[in-house]
Amino acid sequence: MLQDPESIRYYQKITDAMVDLSRRGYHFEEIRLYMEGYISSLHHSNAIQPYLIHRLEDDCYKFLRDSSNFHEPMPQVETDFY
Repeated sequence: MLQDPESIRYYQKITDAMVDLSRRGYHFEEIRLYMEGYISSLHHSNAIQPYLIHRLEDDCYKFLRDSSNFHEPMPQVETDFY
């Protein structure tokens, strides 16, 4: 579980981008490569501490493996009962 505000912001950016890529038709492997590239750039830029990057990476892999994160919600139809 992420607790550092900076790593939470990075998590939100990565996961939002992964969902966007999925909606645009990219496949699992392509999304995974995007995520790994993003994580790699965090390592090289020293944006946050390495142990926080590893936690972020673990949480991003969990997000990626959960297919329910990439399904569009079904709209619910309201029915009026008289």
